[in-house]
Amino acid sequence: MLITDALIIKQEEIIPGFHRITLSAGEAAKNARPGQFLHVRCADTLDPLLRRPISIHAVDREKGEVSLFYRVVGRGTALLADREKGDRVNVLGPLGKGFTMPEGNGGVAVVAGGIGIAPLYFFLQELSVIKICANVFLGAATKKQLFFSGGIEALGHNVFPATDDGTAGYYGNVVELFAQNLSDSVYGCGPAGMLRSLCQTIKKYNIRGEVSLEERMGCGVGACLSCACKTVDEEGNYRYSRVCAEGPVFTAGEVVWE
Repeated sequence: MLITDALIIKQEEIIPGFHRITLSAGEAAKNARPGQFLHVRCADTLDPLLRRPISIHAVDREKGEVSLFYRVVGRGTALLADREKGDRVNVLGPLGKGFTMPEGNGGVAVVAGGIGIAPLYFFLQELSVIKICANVFLGAATKKQLFFSGGIEALGHNVFPATDDGTAGYYGNVVELFAQNLSDSVYGCGPAGMLRSLCQTIKKYNIRGEVSLEERMGCGVGACLSCACKTVDEEGNYRYSRVCAEGPVFTAGEVVWE
């Protein structure tokens, strides 16, 4: 299990409350796969005690750099946002199960809600490497929260925005927009309500799909069971799966939404 004291290369505030931090972490960059996360110690002390799980947002394997995109929602992420270029951050990982890369010539769609674009951007980077163009459905409350649309287009993908307030693109729910433009496979991340709706759409149209879940985590390595979620296998047997170990990425049919 890889632990790295990573050097901060850049810390930038994309919009108020949303930050992207870039770390020099060569082994993590080498081993990272889309959908995985780093477990980040946000301070140099043991207060706060627990690390914070943050999705790997982008990777530059040649430079040995890993970027994380996160929202400031509590004391830990607030402390992380105060860290500056030249500081070091202790990270554990990459951890968890990532997305399955598509094969063949079928159409690929990505559905992201708000900060759900965090792990999906890395996925889109990897799709570009294997020359797959995706239709990317970006959903947000308002235009200013449609993150990285220009960067996604620069990677060679098509962007279809949707906003709750109608300030950009489709006026309404991003899953509704996707349902009007179905693909052979779909990969999603975002708020629980959005993912529930996306999984219902995937089941309705019998298409392949994977979703990345967000859960509060303690240890990040499957020992404490604090991030367990209810899942079902192909035989209809229910169990509780650890999001940090069996996930964060699950096939759409696995997750039981209650």
